[in-house]
Amino acid sequence: MSGNEAKRVALLARPGPARERLRATLNEVGADIVLEDDPGAIDAQAVGDAAPQVVLVALEPAIEDSLARFDSLLDDPAVAVIFEEAELAARRDGWEARRWARHLAAKINGHDDVLPPGREEDASLALEPGLPPTPAQMHADAAIDKHVHEAVDRAWELPDDDFAYRPPSAAAQGAVIDADEWLRGAAPNAETPAEPAPAPPPPPVIEPVWDLALEPLSAEPAVAPPPVVAPPSLNDTPTASKWELSLEPLEPTVAAGGPRSPGAVLVFAGIGGPDAVRKLLAELPPDFGRPLIVHLKLDGGRYDNLVRQMARVSTMPVLLAEIGHAAEAGHVYVLPGDVGVSVEQGAVHFRAQGELESAVLQLPPRDSAVLLLSGSDSQWVDTVWPLATQGGWVVGQAPEGCYDPTASHALAARGGQLVTPTEMARQLTERWT
Repeated sequence: MSGNEAKRVALLARPGPARERLRATLNEVGADIVLEDDPGAIDAQAVGDAAPQVVLVALEPAIEDSLARFDSLLDDPAVAVIFEEAELAARRDGWEARRWARHLAAKINGHDDVLPPGREEDASLALEPGLPPTPAQMHADAAIDKHVHEAVDRAWELPDDDFAYRPPSAAAQGAVIDADEWLRGAAPNAETPAEPAPAPPPPPVIEPVWDLALEPLSAEPAVAPPPVVAPPSLNDTPTASKWELSLEPLEPTVAAGGPRSPGAVLVFAGIGGPDAVRKLLAELPPDFGRPLIVHLKLDGGRYDNLVRQMARVSTMPVLLAEIGHAAEAGHVYVLPGDVGVSVEQGAVHFRAQGELESAVLQLPPRDSAVLLLSGSDSQWVDTVWPLATQGGWVVGQAPEGCYDPTASHALAARGGQLVTPTEMARQLTERWT
């Protein structure tokens, strides 16, 4: 029998979700299902006549007594027997289901390859005698001239400042540029100290002029000088003046020109979420009428990298949320783990402390939306659902193309809407642009 020939599999399971999931998984791994039936309604002879090479049994209390009839078949050394909990099989979904399918394929085909597809074997890891080649030996025949000429051509695109490269004259186009020499000539550094600046000239000395001319006597009465007003005492009532001092409130303010609008769009995501967020931001217009706040937990905490990734596709500015600032419409904010959120008069502010769960309930429902993308924690469904009952738009990512749709399934069970990230962007644009 060829190693690539599909294994003949008999599926013994009661009708229901577990049996459907097991059948779909067997078809996915390329097995040949020669028999599929309820073990309580079939005998061992019928299973033996199908000549299976593998028997897959979905275990549950209702079939325990029925399995005794298949002892001779299950004890046959020529038949591989795989037992699976029916409850677990019915509950698996997403990444967990794909991982279990790889393990099932390995058991059916008798190998230990359970890694996902797409990996590459690195043949260079085989041990060889002798020292490995040095970088100089590996690039001994590499030509660098074309890279030098390409750098000269691209130098025109660089910003023009003190360290900007200026292409050499036509006569020196073929010369190799010494980077150290160029930097020494571009600006002073520690090796070539700059010449001290000349001292500023001393200020001119102005001689006083004493003009002591006498006024002629006149019969006209002299103009009385203005009355001298005594400074007010501490008990006097203060009056407004240009010197009036007052303390500024400590509330966060928005920079000049930054519109503050009531409400916000909260985006929750997790595993597989960055790709969904990029698709969403790529379709939103630059004049979007609400701030968009992204809550995506990262194991390494490199939220600055996430900001740069999102900024490449977003038409709106993408910023890292900072304590003491307020969210502005037409901006995207990535929420780090140490920044909290509060809602004041319908607008979102970033605080050192602030529970996101309570902030969601304080948002104005008809001016706000919550998006549950791939990898969102299903607990957010219970938190944000009251917002949906009051007129807020709460939507989950459609399972098609969603890496982890756990939260989406929980939202759909409550009657929530599921759409793609592109459709989310379209509906948001219609609402607030």
